[in-house]
Amino acid sequence: MPGTDEAAKAITAAVVDSFRDTPDPRLRELLQGLVRHLHAYVREVRPTTDEWEHAVDYLTAVGQTCDPTRQEFILLSDVLGVSMLVETVNEQGGGTESTVLGPFHVVESPRRANGDSIDLLGSGTPCVVSLRVLSADGSPLAAASVDVWQCTEDGFYDVQQPDVQPPGNGRGLFRTDDEGRLWFRTVVPGHYPIPTDGPVGRLLVATGRHPYRPAHIHFVVDADGHRPLTTHVFVAGSPYQDSDAVFAVKESLVVDFAQVDDAGKARAHRVTAPFRMAEFDIVLEPATAGPASTGPETDRSGTAGPGTTGSGTAEDTR
Repeated sequence: MPGTDEAAKAITAAVVDSFRDTPDPRLRELLQGLVRHLHAYVREVRPTTDEWEHAVDYLTAVGQTCDPTRQEFILLSDVLGVSMLVETVNEQGGGTESTVLGPFHVVESPRRANGDSIDLLGSGTPCVVSLRVLSADGSPLAAASVDVWQCTEDGFYDVQQPDVQPPGNGRGLFRTDDEGRLWFRTVVPGHYPIPTDGPVGRLLVATGRHPYRPAHIHFVVDADGHRPLTTHVFVAGSPYQDSDAVFAVKESLVVDFAQVDDAGKARAHRVTAPFRMAEFDIVLEPATAGPASTGPETDRSGTAGPGTTGSGTAEDTR
């Protein structure tokens, strides 16, 4: 009805105008844009009162599912593709591509030295990860902070199995050496389903979507004078690379975890042969390349821990 449409638009205009005196211009822009788009969605799909109440109940359940080691709202953002979209629109180019933080980052990973193992279980396929952190001009970044976390070969993070895995398994906070290099020992992570025992899982079931993520290792990288970066390295050949439940796979982030049979190389890296090895560069953009990104110290209340967003890519070392 024309009268109803006019009344609906008048409500939108009034709410948008209510934020006109917001002192922070960016906050004003964000809130007014949110109102315009949310109201446009309601006018387009015309949810019933019962449907809107169900939506409110659903979001309430998402919030109630969050705890110190699980962030269901990040998971919801991930499966709706919003997390990946935010990363994409904030990329400046010239560095390693970014991807989603995910719900399993912790407040503070254990500090580890170059060559340490992040595998505290001693099982699974031995793996060595060797990387360089570079600036966009190719210069090495010494003393860069590299926060690493991954699941086990069976696809579980430490916070998911507190009775099986010791705290900090699969995690490490490293510093690069004078040449921007670091390496660590671990196991090849497995592909896994995102948690499906909560509201996000119910959404996937209701829509016929699978919950799986391809095998990957997470990185948050930060260096003075550069934009912080949140990214992954994906294990080449892992299942679900073409249908990641959170839409986070980028071709440039897929790295070959090659099998190495050389006993001498195994001894040099303090593992047994055969083992798997991944080698790649992570390139950071200068801080002046665009708006400041959220740094590793930023608190995400209610998450498994603070994290970062930024832009960047893992590129195979040639």
